[in-house]
Amino acid sequence: MSTPIPAGWSLVWHDEFDGDAIDRSKWDFDLGNGFYDYRVHQWVPGWGNEELQYYTGDAENVQVRDSCVFIRAVKAPMHGCGYTSARLKTKARDGRVLFAKRYGRIAIRARVPWGKGLWPALWMLPVEDKYGGWAASGEIDLMEIVGEQPHEVLNSLHFGSSFPRRSLITTTHKLGESSVADWHEYAVEWEPGEIRFYVDEVQTCTYRHWWSCSRLTEGQGHEATSEADLNPWPAPFDQPFYLLMNVAVGGNFPGHPNEHTVFPAELVVDWVRVYDKVGGYGSPKPRGEGVMPWQAGHVAERRL
Repeated sequence: MSTPIPAGWSLVWHDEFDGDAIDRSKWDFDLGNGFYDYRVHQWVPGWGNEELQYYTGDAENVQVRDSCVFIRAVKAPMHGCGYTSARLKTKARDGRVLFAKRYGRIAIRARVPWGKGLWPALWMLPVEDKYGGWAASGEIDLMEIVGEQPHEVLNSLHFGSSFPRRSLITTTHKLGESSVADWHEYAVEWEPGEIRFYVDEVQTCTYRHWWSCSRLTEGQGHEATSEADLNPWPAPFDQPFYLLMNVAVGGNFPGHPNEHTVFPAELVVDWVRVYDKVGGYGSPKPRGEGVMPWQAGHVAERRL
């Protein structure tokens, strides 16, 4: 570990990928082209985003070598899908938690593929849907890109009510002359009531305004109409989240690949490191300024 521990933080979990295979005590794989939603007892194809890849744990899609993990999207048909890829996560498919964290600093050093229709991401999901289905229980995105925009990194929070009434706030950070294909460190510092994102130690944004509503109308998310509809602050970002790393292909965010998209598309991760704040976290900071769902000027998706 050549990179020094950041001041004020203590390392509590890491993977340097120094072996020749994925450490299965730390990571599991999502498999297939969708998931079963046990809340409504339905299969959700395309991972809910109309994605085109079939996830595997095969060597063609995930390799450990040169002290890095290579997550590879490949143009190859499998089980009705046109592409294969991999998605690693620190929660096992049977529900066992391999690693999760409530609050802390999460940092990942990576080289990221780009091209039309590619959707690589380094992100976090809640261990349990404590406040309801996505996104009432939250999502934290350390890094994702619009596939054909290699000089821009997106840092995002998903929150609000369950689909389709979820809310999103995204900050676009421009890399200048560099691109996501170069080595960069992506990090989030998550404390009670405040979430800060960084790229190469440059703070890209600070979020202190979000909410969570568990109300449903006919089984679907209900837009909060008053403070009484909300879960106590700082929900949903007050519970353990686990880590995910993947390369999706296609979907309703990046669109379809085209003739210029290069495959295999490799997300290369040098290391993943998680820290605790020395001295603890204290009480939540109060919610910051912002527009609530019942106020004039509210929009479901804010892009900064």
